[in-house]
Amino acid sequence: MAVKLMLTLALVFGFASCSKNSSSKNASSATGWKINDKKGGFQLNTKYKKQQALPGLVLVEGGTFTMGKVQDDVMHDWNNTPNQQHVQSFYMDETEVTNAMYAEYLYWVKTVFPPTDENYKNIYEGALPDTLVWRSRLGYNETMTNNYLRHPAYAYYPVVGVNWIQAAEFAKWRTDRVNEATLEKEGYLKKDAKTKDVSAEESFSTETYINAPTKAFGGNEEVVLKGKRGKSKDSVNLYATRSSGLISPEYRLPTEAEWEYAAASDVGNREYNSYKGQKKYPWKGSYTRNGKRQVKGDQLANFKQGKGDYGGLAGWSDDGADITNIVKSYPPNDFGLYDMAGNVAEWVADVYRPIVDDEANDFNYYRGNVFYKNKIGEDGTVELVTSDNIAYDTLSNGRIMAKNFPGQIAQVPIDEKETYLRQNFSQSDNRNYRDGDKQSTRYFDFGSEEDSDKGKESKRMYDSPVHNVTKDSLDNMVRAYDKSNKRTTLVNDNVRVYKGGSWRDRAYWLDPAQRRYFPQDMATDYIGFRCAMSSVGPKSTKKKARN
Repeated sequence: MAVKLMLTLALVFGFASCSKNSSSKNASSATGWKINDKKGGFQLNTKYKKQQALPGLVLVEGGTFTMGKVQDDVMHDWNNTPNQQHVQSFYMDETEVTNAMYAEYLYWVKTVFPPTDENYKNIYEGALPDTLVWRSRLGYNETMTNNYLRHPAYAYYPVVGVNWIQAAEFAKWRTDRVNEATLEKEGYLKKDAKTKDVSAEESFSTETYINAPTKAFGGNEEVVLKGKRGKSKDSVNLYATRSSGLISPEYRLPTEAEWEYAAASDVGNREYNSYKGQKKYPWKGSYTRNGKRQVKGDQLANFKQGKGDYGGLAGWSDDGADITNIVKSYPPNDFGLYDMAGNVAEWVADVYRPIVDDEANDFNYYRGNVFYKNKIGEDGTVELVTSDNIAYDTLSNGRIMAKNFPGQIAQVPIDEKETYLRQNFSQSDNRNYRDGDKQSTRYFDFGSEEDSDKGKESKRMYDSPVHNVTKDSLDNMVRAYDKSNKRTTLVNDNVRVYKGGSWRDRAYWLDPAQRRYFPQDMATDYIGFRCAMSSVGPKSTKKKARN
């Protein structure tokens, strides 16, 4: 009898202990309060496992690498000297953005903001690629001018004629569409609303949903549901939040450091905890031709092989293309990324400067930060962009582009409220930091008259042309070209880096370390882009190999 009693007591205490341990998973280790209580209180996705690769993306595990060119600099540019950098893990598009992907963007913009409406015509026109980039003074390229963007034969070729600003806007649009689809799938948005209910005044913006969910989709409560599938009966979990783990980080252009790290993929040369040399190209070896027996001699990318030679002989074409080519036509690199050399060169996020300032920063290096914050209206809530207050930019070449879309939150530069007594940043616009600002010029003398803004324009570090586009009294566009012959450079705060060799380039430019620049509001027939996304959480979820 005593033995039975002891066994019973042991089982009771055992169950109590198990119950206590299981309940502790949903209890705060700070306060002991219950997490995710249906009655209210702190909510957190305690079942979150890891970030999922979203459409088109491949994980690139971060690490340290030598950024810059280690081969002889035969061009004597001296703008890519070697320096040690570290990048965090991130995701990158497996391929360049294709015509089909960009056409989907154009379809959405044209459907939601019809160009026949005077309020929105510049939104669609501003998103259109410049198809005239194919024209040549002494060449017949009208076939590409008329067909390359739209014809299904070119659907899976990389999009071109897109300037840097358009590429950045595409990435923002892609972020919203992917998050919109996720929230619909999870039951926080009405099913099929993204196609059936969307309009210029009722469209989804990720940031609007996070900061003011009741204003998302134009405040339409039939679309923005309270709780999963609209079944919430109380004030808990009405809307998805960042802590839900459902809303992904933004698609964006990769930084120059990220792009070069991903293209070089030195991980393929890793042995234990060191790299055995640095690659000259995104593939192993010092040659551009394939060494495998089945395809020996074929080029590993499409590029200009010599004067008048863009693809070899008819019947024996060794790179399979005369202009661009279908993505995935050539083997991927060691990160599983395609066309990191050849096809098209690619925009990256950075503003160009002749140096990479590794003394200032060697972690996630990026030049181009302009910090903004949400605009707060008179009622104390975020102010949304509408058809009445949408802002447009007139670019230096006269093209008009929308700075934001209706339904998005209006943005303003940060001010001293955010910068006062900070050590890590002191102003909104940091593109010139340590190179190009007044303090960086040879004219600067702290405390003297030169410290004033007087003469700022004439004593800039980078004396680049200043073109001006205005309108006359009849609303006609007036393009005032800067014809000064005293300009000493094309570098300014509006030129962006592009990386990788293209179908128009010689093999010299296929080196991932090469860097060039181009005005952010201009486009070519040889620059495209791909998107990236930051990785959240651990550097890697894979078990490390020891060799």
